[in-house]
Amino acid sequence: MASKLMDLVYWRNMRWTGVVFTGLVMCLASLFQLSAITVLSHLCLGIMCITATLRLYYKLLEVLRWNPGVHPFQSYLDYDSSLTDKETVMLVEEVVLLVAFAVTEIKRLLFIENVIDSVKFVLFLYLLTYVGVATNGLTLIIAAVIAIFSLPLLYKKQQVRIRKVVRAFRAFVKKIRNLFDSLYEMVRPSSAPASKPAPPAAPAIKQKPKSK
Repeated sequence: MASKLMDLVYWRNMRWTGVVFTGLVMCLASLFQLSAITVLSHLCLGIMCITATLRLYYKLLEVLRWNPGVHPFQSYLDYDSSLTDKETVMLVEEVVLLVAFAVTEIKRLLFIENVIDSVKFVLFLYLLTYVGVATNGLTLIIAAVIAIFSLPLLYKKQQVRIRKVVRAFRAFVKKIRNLFDSLYEMVRPSSAPASKPAPPAAPAIKQKPKSK
């Protein structure tokens, strides 16, 4: 499954990736005007129109004895998509671990186990409020789909140039950080010099008693 996803993302099969990418974008864009149930129903109806036409065509060829009675989608029907017991247990364990990890992290952030992490979470939620005002979740999903199908291929094609830009950006950030550190060292008040220890007192001279 992972190798198939990588093939889709890196456009190794142009035709199949184009069909998947176009279908995803069109389905998501149609959700702006139609409900999810309507989109899913129309999608299934469109697929069945194509499959039924091909099935009738092959059946007509079989009646005319131009086809030995081969089903056009036999390879898809013979494909075994069931899971074994071991695969089912592994899949359930992964899902349970992900859910438990998400619940633990959310609980840790909400109940402020670490102040810095909770502050970062608050800032992230505050930024999400502005994102929610400017756009909606469906637009973000469409942008994410476009980014998934375009950014990896762009990085693969322009890998050297992107690395140069990232290296230059890191050097610029390092210079800015060093500048702020130097300014902070200049502005920070210097510590008071340590007081010198007092010189030891001279020993008292005992006077001899006067003789009468």
